[in-house]
Amino acid sequence: MNKLNLKSVDKSTWIRTIVLFAALLNQALVMFGVTRNAIDENSLAHILSYIMTVASAVWSWWKNNSFTEKAQEADGYLKGEYGAKG
Repeated sequence: MNKLNLKSVDKSTWIRTIVLFAALLNQALVMFGVTRNAIDENSLAHILSYIMTVASAVWSWWKNNSFTEKAQEADGYLKGEYGAKG
């Protein structure tokens, strides 16, 4: 099993991960009826939450998120940084 190497994780990977977790948390809150929107229209809150969740999930899935040392080394090879970690 690959070890996590959180020190070398790219900033954009962290941003995508945080956005995904925020969207999932928001989706769970809406599912349980806890909304913090000033708009009283419940359906609008559900639609916006769903759009945010889908968009962040697709964005996170589409990008290459390298949390392991091997994946980060492979990224270095792809970027032309041959032998950057070894």
